Amino acid sequence: MPQKTEALLPIMTGQPVIPVIVLDDAGDAVPLAKALVAGGLPAIEITLRTDAALESIRRVAAEVPEALVGAGTILNAGQFEEAVDAGSKFIVSPGLTPELVDAAQGSPVPLLPGAVTSSEIMAALEDGYSLLKFFPAEQAGGAAYLKSLSSPFGGVNFCPTGGVSAKNASDYLSLPNVLCVGGSWVAPKDAVAAGDWDRIVALAKDAATLK
Repeated sequence: MPQKTEALLPIMTGQPVIPVIVLDDAGDAVPLAKALVAGGLPAIEITLRTDAALESIRRVAAEVPEALVGAGTILNAGQFEEAVDAGSKFIVSPGLTPELVDAAQGSPVPLLPGAVTSSEIMAALEDGYSLLKFFPAEQAGGAAYLKSLSSPFGGVNFCPTGGVSAKNASDYLSLPNVLCVGGSWVAPKDAVAAGDWDRIVALAKDAATLK
């Protein structure tokens, strides 16, 4: 089954930066999501790297209807199902496996899988996926490497994540095969810990204007 591009494409083209969030306390999820929405970044990826992740997704899905909450760092079908059950509207994975393909095929929630090498991209295309995450972006070769993929893979578009910052985001966003970037700089851990939501609103507003 092809990738659910009609559901995923508006998310990737709706804002230049998708915040990639790691939360240690689910109590921060709702005010953080509200701050990001206020700054113009309603699509939010909460990564399943902490015990608070699923509860954070549940709270945002239930209490911040104007947000479009997704789940990141999904590694298997079990996590895929848990994230969807928690209210995730999109799923992000650093890679793509047959197990994840099967899980995505049986769900209305779109999957954005990761691919870096030519072989990984070709395998993703064989499974019907042409919207891909590029992770870890900077460590894998950065914007120059990603630009070189645009010729052989003209029908593939990416969301680079990993080492992307306010300083280099525009380098990626200027590429013909990049629709958006993922970044954590819009929600610094110290600002979240301090409850400095105004700072996060300001960072989100700046990120929302990137091109």
